[in-house]
Amino acid sequence: MNQRDRLSTGIAGLDDILSGGLLRERAYMVTGSAGTGKTIIGLHFLTAGLEAGEDALFVAFEEAPADLKADAAGLGFDTEAISFVDLSPDADRFVAEESYDVFQPDVVEGSGVSAQIVDAVEETQPDRVFVDPLSHLEYLAPDEYQYRQEVAGFVTYLTGEGATVLFSSQAALPGERPTLEYLCDGSIKLDRAEKGRTIEVTKLRGSSFLSGEHTLRISGDGMQVFTKLSPDAHHRNRKLTTLSSGVDELDRLLHGGIEGRTVTVVSGSSGVGKSTTAAQFAAASAARGERAVFYLFEETRDTFVRRSESLGLPIRELEEAGTLAVEEIEALSVSPDEFASQVRTEVEDRDAEFVVIDGISGYRLSIRGDEQELIRELHSLGRYLKRMGVSAVFIDDIDSVTGDFEPTSSQISYLADNLLFLRYLEAGGELRKAIGVLKKRTGDFERTLREFEIRGDGIHVGEPLTGLRGILTGTPEWEGDSPFGPKEAGPRDEPPDAGSSGDPGGSDGPR
Repeated sequence: MNQRDRLSTGIAGLDDILSGGLLRERAYMVTGSAGTGKTIIGLHFLTAGLEAGEDALFVAFEEAPADLKADAAGLGFDTEAISFVDLSPDADRFVAEESYDVFQPDVVEGSGVSAQIVDAVEETQPDRVFVDPLSHLEYLAPDEYQYRQEVAGFVTYLTGEGATVLFSSQAALPGERPTLEYLCDGSIKLDRAEKGRTIEVTKLRGSSFLSGEHTLRISGDGMQVFTKLSPDAHHRNRKLTTLSSGVDELDRLLHGGIEGRTVTVVSGSSGVGKSTTAAQFAAASAARGERAVFYLFEETRDTFVRRSESLGLPIRELEEAGTLAVEEIEALSVSPDEFASQVRTEVEDRDAEFVVIDGISGYRLSIRGDEQELIRELHSLGRYLKRMGVSAVFIDDIDSVTGDFEPTSSQISYLADNLLFLRYLEAGGELRKAIGVLKKRTGDFERTLREFEIRGDGIHVGEPLTGLRGILTGTPEWEGDSPFGPKEAGPRDEPPDAGSSGDPGGSDGPR
């Protein structure tokens, strides 16, 4: 369908759900309980028309125009060019003994409601009409049959005059009259869910649309809609390369590095060095001129930057060069759809090629759902990134420090093209660390474990731990002399702070 036949709702994300916008000279309904944002959608719809050089009419059945204009101004809407018909309740209207000729389009004489609307339509010749709420008229109809017939005539009159109509309606409660969906060519449903405010298109005649619940945010700039990520709708070709970590020993473990356009899961217990390892890859990518973005769900930006730079990673320098971005995310205030929108902006508008999610435990808080929903969201995000030619690292926190080996915490092994794990070991009365590769789909890798250390000058990967048995239990046994030599002292090898909430790396130590 020609996009010129579409009308923008004024909300970019909603237009995406509607495959470009609303069809002209048709009627659409937005339903929801009080406070879900129905009137805000109407204001976006009308002001988008004004910006396109169209005329707009607001038929107000519930709230006086003066109040509507004041509320709209607080959300950044300029309503000066919108024509208003004030049909809001007042004492005179409800005590007058007169018949409400509300719906009949051919009745234009008198002082009834229909006459006021017809006068406004003839005067303004509107391209867009918003009726708020149309369901208010049910209280004026003697019975449901007449209500339905006359409301249908009212909407037909408006569209017949060349207007595209959007009307609001309260969501029907159990036992109440059904909604007015039979009247409309499209239906938009607003609701509140555990993950926040939601929006869903349930009907759109003559057009496809994105199904399912999407999330929205209402702020001082009005409404923003964040669509659910649809990975298969996106694709971008990039040259396939092997990405070096910038640490020779780590690259040897991976037979050169990780392949581009893959998802790597770095797993391990708290404080073992997962974030530092991911930061090493991200910094190496940024240093090559490939834009990298590091999303922090579990650590403050200041702590991350300070800790990384103490290990020799030039975070601020790379940020100033524009090849690295470090974003702190408050998981409880952002939905998965909103976060996916941020990632898409980085990938599609700023050409990001390397993305780190640190970490899955913090991201889980934004889901506010069960484990299966977490896996679905991670699957969509990972698939989108790979289809866009982006390399991704997901950091996964394992609960246990030692004991039986767990490759990941959340049944996400299948999402990983590469699985790099870090492990605590108790050896010689000391807590040491080991690193290994469990999986690499697109290439070979070294199948031994190596000692892993983070010193003042960065990551160090030692020789293979070939003399040990039971490494993955966390309490290995060695044959002959211990393979661990004395540790080299360094600023990151200090014992954990006694007040560091159980993090073996200290509250500010390697993650």
